[in-house]
Amino acid sequence: MPKYQPLDSLKSPRFSGVSTFMRLPNIHTLEDVDFIVTGVPFDTGGTFRVGCRFGPKAIRDASVILKPFNPELNINIFEHCSGVDYGDIDIVPGFIEDSYQKIEEELIPVFVNDIIPICMGGDHSITLPELRAVAKTKGPVALIHFDSHSDTYDSYFGHRYNHGTPFRRAVEEKLLLTDNSIQVGIRGPIYEPQNLEEARQLGFEILSAGEIRKIGIEESIKRIRKRVQDKPAFVTFDIDFLDAAYAPGTGTPEIGGFSTWEAQKFLREGLAGLNIIGYDLVEVLPSYDPSSITSFAAAGMIYEFISLIALNKKNRNIMEIKGISV
Repeated sequence: MPKYQPLDSLKSPRFSGVSTFMRLPNIHTLEDVDFIVTGVPFDTGGTFRVGCRFGPKAIRDASVILKPFNPELNINIFEHCSGVDYGDIDIVPGFIEDSYQKIEEELIPVFVNDIIPICMGGDHSITLPELRAVAKTKGPVALIHFDSHSDTYDSYFGHRYNHGTPFRRAVEEKLLLTDNSIQVGIRGPIYEPQNLEEARQLGFEILSAGEIRKIGIEESIKRIRKRVQDKPAFVTFDIDFLDAAYAPGTGTPEIGGFSTWEAQKFLREGLAGLNIIGYDLVEVLPSYDPSSITSFAAAGMIYEFISLIALNKKNRNIMEIKGISV
């Protein structure tokens, strides 16, 4: 039986106690865990609305409604996985490079111990130090990037680090297997026609929202899996991948996006069985969403991440029992 799992909400009401993700124990430990959920409350990299530093708290509050059995994947997460709410990484408000160092240092031992981190942002600038930690411990990885923006600008007002530049920096720093990396759901106005072409020149395959609508989600999922293959992968999910109707509480909302159900389908069918070693979900800005629907959507996507971790572990155990090399 896995060591760490949520409180039983049939014995302890979900509205009681201190909020942690999915009511997991709040323990800063790397022993006997398969995954950690950790907050990265940094939003100084934002270029429009700010306030994503309060995202982790809002997601935790929304997540108490979640339950351990995922009927769509037919799995009880905590029969197979042990996980904790690891607390928040102590970033330096207002100072992006100092915060980058703290994020990287905190996550390196997580990857060294073969534990899968799920990071809750914060703005999208936080993914760069996460990828630095991955590369220092595991080498470069494939990136599966769900977003309405490619985040591959060179600079913003002359500065190289913000939430619009992390994946250009990641390519320049050789953190990614670009031949196996894909950006999914890209849409919305851009500054110049070459902006997306520059992302392609960096090596990314781009599966735009418009193309997904033409070929369908099933075919799009095939494209993702064909691109990533069996490479170690990192998943980054910007909440503005969802249409603004489903995620109004974000820094740069875009219309013409995806429903929560479509996003769940992408995760459940697109990522199941892939060699994913880390996840993040970013850009939840609760002050622009008094209804909390954005936070509930974010908690639900992280729930799918955890379900996939459990499913992969279950399938590995079955293969080992059958004597099949994994």
